[in-house]
Amino acid sequence: MPYTRAELDDAERRLEQMTRPERQLAAALQQAEGYRNFVASLTGLLTAVFVLKGQEDLSKLPDCPRWAVITLLAGGFLALIIASWLTVLAAHGRPGADFYGEPTRLLDYETQRPRRIWTLIEWATWLALLGILAVAVAVVITWLAPAK
Repeated sequence: MPYTRAELDDAERRLEQMTRPERQLAAALQQAEGYRNFVASLTGLLTAVFVLKGQEDLSKLPDCPRWAVITLLAGGFLALIIASWLTVLAAHGRPGADFYGEPTRLLDYETQRPRRIWTLIEWATWLALLGILAVAVAVVITWLAPAK
């Protein structure tokens, strides 16, 4: 599709605006907010699924499946809690972090913060996936393991 010179110039101007550090920071913060909301709602959903669909009494399971379920649930929810914390750090930063006072500090912050946000979000994504899988496997074990 051929573009006019005006369209190309406009696209170049918009691209230049998008790559500015302050725009990158705003985009990273917006992504972090979305991930934070996703991980929080996912944790609530998984908790509800386990409570509604899992066995009511884990003591009815044989020893090995019972300890596997307990370990998977504890590990899964711990991974989800850490993922939630990482997304909060990505979205809001460390409490008391100070980048005010000098223009160079602000520019450094705007340049470095998006990379930190994306790193935190990547870790949170993998931990959330790990937590989901652990809870899902725990639920499946409670469905399939024979009762005592």
